[in-house]
Amino acid sequence: MSQLPTIPPSIFDFLVDLQLNNTRPWFDANRERYESDYRQPALAFIEAMAPRLRSVSRHFVADPRKVGGSLFRIHRDVRFSRDKRPYKTHCGIHFRHEQGKDAHCPGFYLHIGPMECFFGLGIWHPDREVLEEIRRQIDAAPERWRRAKEGRAFRAIFRLGGESLKRAPRGWSVDHPLIEDLRRKDFIAVADLDAGQVLDAHFADRLVTMMKAGAPFMRWLCRTLDLPY
Repeated sequence: MSQLPTIPPSIFDFLVDLQLNNTRPWFDANRERYESDYRQPALAFIEAMAPRLRSVSRHFVADPRKVGGSLFRIHRDVRFSRDKRPYKTHCGIHFRHEQGKDAHCPGFYLHIGPMECFFGLGIWHPDREVLEEIRRQIDAAPERWRRAKEGRAFRAIFRLGGESLKRAPRGWSVDHPLIEDLRRKDFIAVADLDAGQVLDAHFADRLVTMMKAGAPFMRWLCRTLDLPY
């Protein structure tokens, strides 16, 4: 671990300017800056995080490829959105499970933006079959689920987040003792960060500490989905 993973201020600087100039002409004129101030530093951080991630679990991947790796693309999918701004104004990094093929799999997620920074873990928008299996496992072994989400170290850092149904899912009683959890559409835990923490020279160590505090939740999720942790 000779290389110290850091997030440079240049990423924030680029994102602030992009937020003020979120157009294709501006981006095209600043493409070299995007590469030098945003993408290359983010990829270097991902690559340097790899050995630290292995100390948490050998089944999650830090992939520094430009396309298809841990760094989310900066282009927004605007096909079905009223917001037609072409670019994201945050940097998203996803250390996903080795058996995952996209963002909808268990993973650790880092969100860096001028307006918001946070670290998350879990599974976001799982498909219907996966979501139903998670609900069945909560119902079948409720104490195991409670231990995963209510551990002291976990709760000291994380809160459960994501979207939920307004009503009970089909086939489940509104009187179920864990109906609030069964209504969840995402099984993620989130911890807020500020820019000072993200830019700190020891931010990588903070991330590893947070990952280890989240291990009971991630281990439960992987076990539920028959994945190694």
